[in-house]
Amino acid sequence: HDGGRMEFGPDGFLYITTGEAQKPAIAQDLNSLGGKILRLTDDGAIPLDNPFGTAVYSYGHRNPQGLAWDSEGRLWSTEHGSSKKDEINVIVKGKNYGWPTIEGDAVRDGMEVPVRHSGPDVTWAPASALYYKGSIFFGGLKGETLYEAVLDGPRIREVRSHLVRQYGRIRTVRLGPDGALYFTTS
Repeated sequence: HDGGRMEFGPDGFLYITTGEAQKPAIAQDLNSLGGKILRLTDDGAIPLDNPFGTAVYSYGHRNPQGLAWDSEGRLWSTEHGSSKKDEINVIVKGKNYGWPTIEGDAVRDGMEVPVRHSGPDVTWAPASALYYKGSIFFGGLKGETLYEAVLDGPRIREVRSHLVRQYGRIRTVRLGPDGALYFTTS
C-alpha cells in the first residue's frame, strides 16, 4: 500500500499519492504523510494555500494509485479498496476520504464517499488515471483490463472494460504525442 503516483497539476504544483503502508490508522492521522494525497511546489516547498499548512492536500486514503484532471480542472484519483471496493474519487482540497472508517457505500459525517466503487464482487486494482475525451482511463492490475470511466460532469455514467485479460496487469496509461493511448504492463 505505497501509492507512489506523482503528477504535476494544471496549477503547476506536484501531487503525490501515498498509501497507508498497511497501517490503516495513519490515513486519518494528519501528522502522518501516509494515506494521503500530497501537494508541493516544484522545488519541494509547501504551497501557502494547502489546507493544513503541511504537504497534505487530502487524507483518509488507503492506497491511491492514479491522478488525473478533467477538462473542468477536477482532480480524480483511483484507489485500491479493501474487500474489493476499489474507488474512483473526485479529490477536493482538505477533504477526508474515510479510510479505514468507511469504504464503498458507507457514510459518515465529514467523510467523502467515492464517486464510484467496484463493488464487493469485482477487483479493479486500479494503477493509474488519465483523462481523455470525457473519460478517465485507468489500468487494472488484478482485473488485467484497461478501464474507462465515462464521465458526466462530477459523476460517472458507466465503467467500460477494454482489452480484458489480453495483456496481463495494466499499470500506467498515458497519452502519446500522436494522440494514441499507450499503456505499460507488469
